[in-house]
Amino acid sequence: MFLMPSHPPERNPYDAQQYDLDVLSLGDELGFIEAWIGEHFTAIWEPVPAPDILIAQALLRTKNIKLCTGGHLLPFHHPVELAHRVAYLDHLAQGRFQFGIAAGGLPTDHEMFGVDMNAGEHRDRTREALEIILHTWKGEPRSEYQGKYWNVKIPDPADMEFASLKHFRTPYQQPHPPIGVASASPGSETLKLAGEKGYIPMSLGLGPAYLASHWQAVLDGADRGGRKRPNRSEWRIVRDVWIADTDEEAMRGAREGMLYRAWQDYLYPLFAYGSYPFTASMKHDDSMATEDVTIDYMANNIWLVGSPETVARKIKDLYEISGGFGVLLMMVLDHSDDPNGWRKSMRLLTEQVLPRLSDLTGETTD
Repeated sequence: MFLMPSHPPERNPYDAQQYDLDVLSLGDELGFIEAWIGEHFTAIWEPVPAPDILIAQALLRTKNIKLCTGGHLLPFHHPVELAHRVAYLDHLAQGRFQFGIAAGGLPTDHEMFGVDMNAGEHRDRTREALEIILHTWKGEPRSEYQGKYWNVKIPDPADMEFASLKHFRTPYQQPHPPIGVASASPGSETLKLAGEKGYIPMSLGLGPAYLASHWQAVLDGADRGGRKRPNRSEWRIVRDVWIADTDEEAMRGAREGMLYRAWQDYLYPLFAYGSYPFTASMKHDDSMATEDVTIDYMANNIWLVGSPETVARKIKDLYEISGGFGVLLMMVLDHSDDPNGWRKSMRLLTEQVLPRLSDLTGETTD
């Protein structure tokens, strides 16, 4: 699962959190392997600025599912502070945590924190912050990191030995929890970092050219870092999902529920006119006009909407056009107005769709 998390503006924070916890609990019950939880600061439709708080609560209500930040926006955190919070959460999760990171794509977030997005400062900060976090987790006393944006010094424990003061908080998983990198830009520089370091790459499931540019970015990063080219089974791709017994019932549920509303009121305007000019990346054929990429077009060609048989076919099509991937991340929206339909969709995905796709492993390299 991928939770932005998304909630309509009228949903209060407490009720929104309870909804997300219920979804994560059901996912755990149904055997979902992981849930990535996003972080934003200025998006009314993505109102969670602290995914680690949601994860900490969800750990108490789940048993097996891995809970992951998807991701912490590194330009907006002091890396030493975040390194400690993440390491602490990793101990609480006892192996059920993955550390997702991102550079951030909302210009209003960057404006609030004084980061020059147009100059690419958010990407530079992301790389430096990650280096400092990894440096901090090594816990080497008397070591220093002199960066462009932050300077860090791990204290000498001998200086305050009489009071037992020293740096000590390192992660539960060694040398650190698995790291995932989320990105949206075509040909993403951030995904090149994933390839360079061997981290988990995560992409939006848009059109063929867009997906090809993302996997090529991962390969370019691996080549740049002198690493063996990664296996596609590590690649996560996000898509909206709504499943019902028949195609007609599923499309009606998608059009009359939150899936259509969230795209109409938030995501489509953001992607068509805002900081993410991605409607062109949704075309299945470059010859079609970008203005023909409407919400109805996405409902029929991008979203995974239909009966179990239809959705299985659409996932196979996505697998083919992407060249292969290992994990489908189901987008989670706030379906509080149709909870029964949402639960049914989740159950049909695990019980009737996935058994049809056992041959899609992503076990290929380029």
